[in-house]
Amino acid sequence: MRRSSLLALLLVAAPLAMGGAQAAPAPQPPPQIFTTAQGEAKVTPDRATVQVGVQTRASTAAAAAAENARKQRAIIDAVKATGIPAAQISTTGYSVQPEMAWDKTAQVSRITGYQVVNTVRVEVWALDRVGAVLDAALAKGANQVNSLDFWMSNPDSARREALAMAVAKARGDAEVMARAAGGSLGSLIELTSSEYSPPPVFRREMAMKAQMADAAQAPTPIEVGQETVRASVSVRWQFVPRS
Repeated sequence: MRRSSLLALLLVAAPLAMGGAQAAPAPQPPPQIFTTAQGEAKVTPDRATVQVGVQTRASTAAAAAAENARKQRAIIDAVKATGIPAAQISTTGYSVQPEMAWDKTAQVSRITGYQVVNTVRVEVWALDRVGAVLDAALAKGANQVNSLDFWMSNPDSARREALAMAVAKARGDAEVMARAAGGSLGSLIELTSSEYSPPPVFRREMAMKAQMADAAQAPTPIEVGQETVRASVSVRWQFVPRS
């Protein structure tokens, strides 16, 4: 009887001991400081992209297309004459659309003619040629300038400068927070940058229709200016309480 009583006592005590161990409070993680910051770097674009087009109208699609082809060939040849290689000139759009008018007598829409638009993209690797490219295209019949884009051929150095500034700002903020909380900043735990997709295009929409340029007019002035590259970081640090 004594052995049975002792065994029963042990079986009852074991789960009680395990339950007591599970109920013990988990240790608290050490305090941390979390900061985010953004850095900026100014850059001067070194390349440009120009999109110019020709819009022609005629009573038939064939006539409109033929006139358009003649003008666009003259434009491309003129652009090449400014020093732009053929590999930096590409067609980005071509459309043929009927022009409609409402016939009040017959109560139907009728085709009155056709419109053809041909657009080419020109990459300019020397910014002092941008004005010459525009003037050459307009002089040969271009009547649409859809956009002028400035961009950086190598944006990595500016991005890294912005990242370094962002990290320095994040650390400075963390140190101020740590002192204000009565402690100091400990070791770095985690450092991440936000997703970065280099734009490298800084778009400046012109969206305008240009009239045929007079050969004697002044060259088109182009001002590049500067653009801003931004980078953001998120940082986690250890907080060391004052002893």
